[in-house]
Amino acid sequence: MKYNDLTVNKNSSAKRVGRGIAAGQGKTAGRGTKGQKSRTGHRKMPAGFMGGQRALMQAIPKLKGFKSIHAKAQVVYTDNLNSLKGKVDNFVLADANLIADPYAKVKVVSRGEVSAKIELSTQFASKTAVEAIKKAGGSFKKVAVPARKKQSKEA
Repeated sequence: MKYNDLTVNKNSSAKRVGRGIAAGQGKTAGRGTKGQKSRTGHRKMPAGFMGGQRALMQAIPKLKGFKSIHAKAQVVYTDNLNSLKGKVDNFVLADANLIADPYAKVKVVSRGEVSAKIELSTQFASKTAVEAIKKAGGSFKKVAVPARKKQSKEA
């Protein structure tokens, strides 16, 4: 680096606007004529303000309702349980392709007749489904969602 390579910026003072026509930025002081933006304090308008016209945020439609963060329970109907026997839980239902994921919540809903004697262990069941299972000689037990097995780190 040499002394003659240095670039020096002149310290310039801020423009003094609105100090007469001879000053170069007199009268309207570079704000144009009339209107809200030419007045003092025009920067205090909220974001999205459109000069008193209805703002875009108010004009666009909003989403209806809400989206739940909880996963919905997978539904199994009682007439599908006739093909099963003995103890029935999430894993048995998944093996029979009645549910997609054995680690998800399962609800048994009444539809049709139940002829098989089963011991059902799921998370939810409707009252009529429980009555139909008991009428067929079976039982219902409410259990928690099975936890996934943690993978062990083998190196």
